[in-house]
Amino acid sequence: MLDGDGTMELTPNEMERYDRQIRIKGLGRNGQLKLKKARVMVAGAGGLGCPASLYLVAAGVGYLAIVDKETVELSNLNRQVLHWGDDVGKLKSVSVLEKLHQLNPRVEVEAVPKVITPTNARELVHGFTVVVDGMDNWRTRFLLNEACVRESVPFVHAGVHSLYGQITTVLPAKGPCLQCILPKIPPEEEKFPILGSTAGTLGLLEALETIKVVTGIGEPLVGRMLHFDGETMRFQEITVERRTDCPVCGSL
Repeated sequence: MLDGDGTMELTPNEMERYDRQIRIKGLGRNGQLKLKKARVMVAGAGGLGCPASLYLVAAGVGYLAIVDKETVELSNLNRQVLHWGDDVGKLKSVSVLEKLHQLNPRVEVEAVPKVITPTNARELVHGFTVVVDGMDNWRTRFLLNEACVRESVPFVHAGVHSLYGQITTVLPAKGPCLQCILPKIPPEEEKFPILGSTAGTLGLLEALETIKVVTGIGEPLVGRMLHFDGETMRFQEITVERRTDCPVCGSL
């Protein structure tokens, strides 16, 4: 909704829907407007992308693009919580869109059934407020990291394995990028073990980091990698720094 001078405003419905988070000190009505104006891309509609998307739409992000070319498989359902039994065989991006529209029809959600490649990565991330890493392979994560650095788009990364995970936020030119932290692409594991609640935990942390970046509240995980050990229920923070020899961001 636009007010008389053409600027975006919150509707009475939105004021009621988001009332409890508008009450948060430092977020308020202005923060909610920032969320409404934000354009967020979630790369991957799987174990990370589903919970991240769910809570971003619940929080009132104005536009959300779900980028995923794959279809739902039965083995996805232990962790990819926006895909249900009847969705097997359906495009993941479409399956997620349908659920999110029911949750919050005031948020514009777009299904983008594309594979992220070296030739289209920068085009895909261009113009977004934040890009969220919901991928399950390192090659694509590194493509997104580089594309976001080149386009000056914040990139929230998370990865999971078994009962473990990690998360960091990349603000181009303001902190280390993913390749500063991991100079070499880690080996890929086609079908790695994963507990659904582990992916859910890290996906929700990604949503929280994204909301912080958009609204300006709190302190994002820039220059810090947060590790999660679900087996012992411990978090460990590791300080990470920019590398001047990083081929992605070293020259910024």
